[in-house]
Amino acid sequence: MAVNLASGLLALLAATSASQKIGTHVQEAHPSLEMATCTASGCTTEMKSIVLDSNWRWVHNGQYTNCYKDGAWVESLCPDPETCAKNCHIDGATVADYKDTYGISTSGNELDLGFVVETKYGTNFGSRVYLLENEHAYKMFHLKNREFSVDVDMARMPCGLNGAIYFVEMDADGGLSRSKGLNKAGAGYGTGYCDAQCPHDMKFINGLANTIDWNSTSDPPIGKAGICCAEMDIWEANSRANAYTPHTCSIKGTYICEGVECGDNEKDHRYDGVCDKDGCDFNPWRMGNHTFYGRGKRFVTDSTKKLTVVTQFITSDSTDDGDLVEIRRFYVQDGKIIPNSESSMVGVAGNSLTDEFCHDMKNAFGDIDDFNLKGGMKAMGEALDRGLVLVMSIWDDPLANMLWLDSDYPLNKKPSTPGVNRGPCKTDTGSPAYLRKKYPGASVRYSDIKIGAIGTTFGSTTGDGDAHGDDAGYGSDRRLDGSTYV
Repeated sequence: MAVNLASGLLALLAATSASQKIGTHVQEAHPSLEMATCTASGCTTEMKSIVLDSNWRWVHNGQYTNCYKDGAWVESLCPDPETCAKNCHIDGATVADYKDTYGISTSGNELDLGFVVETKYGTNFGSRVYLLENEHAYKMFHLKNREFSVDVDMARMPCGLNGAIYFVEMDADGGLSRSKGLNKAGAGYGTGYCDAQCPHDMKFINGLANTIDWNSTSDPPIGKAGICCAEMDIWEANSRANAYTPHTCSIKGTYICEGVECGDNEKDHRYDGVCDKDGCDFNPWRMGNHTFYGRGKRFVTDSTKKLTVVTQFITSDSTDDGDLVEIRRFYVQDGKIIPNSESSMVGVAGNSLTDEFCHDMKNAFGDIDDFNLKGGMKAMGEALDRGLVLVMSIWDDPLANMLWLDSDYPLNKKPSTPGVNRGPCKTDTGSPAYLRKKYPGASVRYSDIKIGAIGTTFGSTTGDGDAHGDDAGYGSDRRLDGSTYV
């Protein structure tokens, strides 16, 4: 079992004084980012900061020799997990590095994430950042009986890309305490990531290098161990499609997995793992409304303009102590409050997520209801009670080309099959190679993050939302102009 393996390795590492170290070549500096907490009396702004995930950072031997290069561990420094952890350091990044190397910049309450950044040392693709409470801890969000709102600008996000805002049950200290001294870096260096996909591509897990069975030819490169936790996807989107999705797990907190527990697709274990990988998603296009979200004035919500996304976490008795029973979605654009689209699928009614909605949707689409099998809304609410970390990212998808978000998926089923058609994008334009070549200037902006009591973070606004035009270079790769796919 994964836990036994991890315990054995932790004991070995403690005995050999190995640990994941902090580099000293570059002093870490966290770009500042404003957020607000709201009550019925109004909103109070706080200055927080963001930190880059540790997987993007330079890993070296304390001098200038790489421990990790071109997707592979350097054998002389990393022959095994404990030696690698003892030898290797993850280094910091300046605010200038965040922008010039990783395409990440902030201004006031705005966060910009660029897709492709070329430097003399190589090319960076995408990024993932977390919101910090202070220099050494992530900000923990407790969302039950609360609402979360954020402004998104998706105009420069073409088919195949994903601008994601979501919460995961990471440790506040980035796994520092859990590692029993093996992780010296912690939240200040972006360690401790986990999600409901139980990712195998994390270079270090609990301070231990993930070198065992490392496959450098995989895209992305992966190791034997995965790291799992509950996940609440607030916004996964490009300018053509969007979805919000809770993912429940049968475990609490972060969990190191191995084998069946990870639910790996290639081993046909997807529904045998500890987390619900499919989740219970609400994608307006997939639920039958092809004019609700997209590029231009013909859509109810125009993705070429700034859009406020509001998510409410409703409890059984409208108190913090009640069970989570519903997750609602609203939008605000051009001064108008816009309710989420209604499902038009046969046998599926509603415009919000509940256990019943998820059951009916899975039944209509012929999917396994792993969400309810792993505890449904009650289990998701328990994770919200324990506290989640805010993640913001931009990424492409080498495993499924983002077809699950904006096109037909899976490809072995007819597009006319209920649930298969998820967006208007072509099935052959979502590969990372294609996107990196055609859309290197793609980017996403998140701004005006707010959390508060139900009904306090949003309302009617003024302004036109800064339209970017219908296509503006990022609106191609849809199927047919002049049809319902536009």
